[in-house]
Amino acid sequence: MAVSDPAQLPSTFVEAFNAKDLSAIDRLFEPDAVRVLRPGVVVSGDGRRQATSSFLALGVPIDISVRHTYVFDDTALIIGDFVIDGTGPDGRHVHLEGTATDVARRGGDGLWRYIIDNPPGVEVGA
Repeated sequence: MAVSDPAQLPSTFVEAFNAKDLSAIDRLFEPDAVRVLRPGVVVSGDGRRQATSSFLALGVPIDISVRHTYVFDDTALIIGDFVIDGTGPDGRHVHLEGTATDVARRGGDGLWRYIIDNPPGVEVGA
């Protein structure tokens, strides 16, 4: 799942997420990448992987529609709308949606990886 165009990161993420492939998802991130759980709460490393694992445990597919990708040199800002909607393993309806603002960086190998995963986007914290 090598990504040579930052605009393709979200669709590659969707493919790995919907396959429930945590290791493939993890390869789309720099090792020290951060994830915003909610405004003001950020995790990295094992915390980021655990947060992703929790989303996978919902058992519901994700869809992402990219609004914009802005690239400067080796850095990209990706803005996209996501929806997780369906029936979870417990039979309950799951519905999460938002507009993520993510940052990616092109590595020395020419491949793009997320460095900041911000699903809450510009959501205002409490």
